[in-house]
Amino acid sequence: MTITRIDQGTRMSEAVVHGDTIYLAGQIGNPGESVAEQTRVALAEIDALLARTGSDRDHLLSATIWLADMADFAEMNAAWDAWIAGHPAPARATGEAKLFEPGYKVEIIMIAAKA
Repeated sequence: MTITRIDQGTRMSEAVVHGDTIYLAGQIGNPGESVAEQTRVALAEIDALLARTGSDRDHLLSATIWLADMADFAEMNAAWDAWIAGHPAPARATGEAKLFEPGYKVEIIMIAAKA
């Protein structure tokens, strides 16, 4: 079965397509912005990657969300809820983790099916 890598670098690819399954790398917003804005930017990047790989929000399977501080859960959820409204919600987990730099507050990882 063919494996297609999108925006492959020496360390990682932004997306990998294997059969009808699409694996997205963790998407982040701009450091220093609010959790809501970082979430919106990450989700916009996810939309763009899904489009490039032949999918969309209606075909999400799983989401893993890492927050630098669980105190930001409600703020992230407000942006998430606006984005996912009208689409089937994927399985989802949210946890707290130290992210790449202190200015990063949210990272979102998705798995989707091809449309």
